[in-house]
Amino acid sequence: MRDELPPGMPEKNLVFRNIGPKSPQRRSFNGSAEEELAAFRKVKKRSAADDMLSKNITQILENLLKSYENSQMPTHGQGIPTVVKTNILIRSMGPVSELDMDYSMDCYFRQYWRDKRLSFHGPIKSLSLSIKMLERIWRPDTYFYNGKHSHVHTITVPNKLLRLSQDGEILYSMRLTIKAGCLMQLQSFPMDRQSCPLVLGSYAYSRQQLIYQWQTDDSVNFVPGLSLSQFDLISFHQKNYTFARREGEFSVLHVSFNLQRHTGYFLIQVYVPCILIVVLSWVSFWIHREATSDRVGLGITTVLTLSTISLDSRTDLPKVRYATALDWFLLMNFIYCIATLLEFAGVHYFTKSHTC
Repeated sequence: MRDELPPGMPEKNLVFRNIGPKSPQRRSFNGSAEEELAAFRKVKKRSAADDMLSKNITQILENLLKSYENSQMPTHGQGIPTVVKTNILIRSMGPVSELDMDYSMDCYFRQYWRDKRLSFHGPIKSLSLSIKMLERIWRPDTYFYNGKHSHVHTITVPNKLLRLSQDGEILYSMRLTIKAGCLMQLQSFPMDRQSCPLVLGSYAYSRQQLIYQWQTDDSVNFVPGLSLSQFDLISFHQKNYTFARREGEFSVLHVSFNLQRHTGYFLIQVYVPCILIVVLSWVSFWIHREATSDRVGLGITTVLTLSTISLDSRTDLPKVRYATALDWFLLMNFIYCIATLLEFAGVHYFTKSHTC
């Protein structure tokens, strides 16, 4: 509603002005432009910082490798050995083969050592390097003493990690699949326990040049939920010791995995069927002694069935020079079945002789 005019003032001399807030659309447009400009300046500043950081990293690496000799150990000429610390994270384990006396495992294998020739100062505490740098620096010649066949995963790229810290400490990590030998004692098979070792050390450097150590007391770890199809992992023990070879004494790391076999498969596939077959052979005791063909047929059938089960149960076992617990069990079953046949033969013979 228009306010009343002062007396004597004409209406045509009035000028109406908008003294309220500015247009919301213009303020929104100006604010959006300022935000975009600030974001652009921030991105540009960050890009410049990244470029500067990249140049610094390249310069640091070039300065470090300018006079670096990768054929010499980090402690060359100092009279002390280089120490390599190790830890292992096991992702999966198995299969365990009794026939080949070996086992397989998939793991992350990590090695740490310090090379003061590669220490640096700069804004970065550690550098993640390309694996191509491995060819330009010294690294330990670690190998597995009881390894049969091991390889590095290469899909989609070689699964390796190289990291350098300011103090010259190097982390060299890789993902490996290892097939290692495991000498098994099968006297108690299939209710046996096995201890499968993994032994690693240097191929060429003696203890006076290179020493291996576990990084901590718990340097061997497993991913949660790890399980084996035929065994339970009861425990494992790690240690380091000196191994004497013809070339000298070498530092060695050793971890042994104590495994207990599952007996469920053998109970279902071997023990229970064999017991039932033996019980079945005793049915001939209730068959009339004059039914010769029935009793002989039943006895021979049980013996042949036991032979089939015995051969099948030894398919995945090596031809060892001693008898296993399963062999003794099968032998006792054979004795019971054959004794049933012999009992019938004796009864039939003496009955017939008395009749005559």
